[in-house]
Amino acid sequence: MSGHSKWATIKHKKGAADKARGKLFAKLIKQVEVAARQGGGDPDTNPTLRTMFQKARENSVPMDTIERAIKRGTGELEGVAYEEISYEGYAPGGVAVYVEALTDNRNRTGPEVRSLFSKNGGSIAEPGAVAWQFERKGLHVVPGSVPEDDVMLVALDAGAEDIVRSGDDWHVLCEPQATMAVRGAMEEGGLEVTSTDLIMRPTSVITIDSVDVAKSVLRVIDALDDHDDVQEVYANFDITDDVLAALG
Repeated sequence: MSGHSKWATIKHKKGAADKARGKLFAKLIKQVEVAARQGGGDPDTNPTLRTMFQKARENSVPMDTIERAIKRGTGELEGVAYEEISYEGYAPGGVAVYVEALTDNRNRTGPEVRSLFSKNGGSIAEPGAVAWQFERKGLHVVPGSVPEDDVMLVALDAGAEDIVRSGDDWHVLCEPQATMAVRGAMEEGGLEVTSTDLIMRPTSVITIDSVDVAKSVLRVIDALDDHDDVQEVYANFDITDDVLAALG
């Protein structure tokens, strides 16, 4: 099994805060709408939509809200045309940062993202500069109370590629196109899957053992993550347990 950044745990806590502010709902609705626009409104024939639909339901987005987002995506209802765009850059310590955004005005979002990098101690990079350090994967979260042998037996048989411990949970990773099939097979095998998502996973990580550097990196990540057009922020760093504890 490969190493895994504790950033996933930090992101989980950040996601909970976003949910309290209502920002997570808005991001999920955008993701559903764009998935429907790109691949059609039928989750059975659009794997990305099926994954985003599942993600929205797991985060308690109302069904009628999801259905309206799908209809906006397919053109049945009037809506804003969102464009997918990614940004790449660096946080302090040479940490690579990959940002995914959905925007209705790239001429607004681009300069704002660039400004967030520079104002918080990071720097924007040219397209392709850091993307090669990440790979698209399907991610399933299984409760950590399940014995490791049971997770491995069922998940690997279901088509998973990797199983890693992250905080109190197991993270099961697979090829993106197999995401929902792997989830279904794991559930049929008796595993509880608490969430499913598509992520950009770093292929290697930079270990941070300084509280000051960790704070500087998180300052950049948090600033980007708070932007309304930003859907996801990925970074290739791993914070040591001592530093993580010091950060609270």
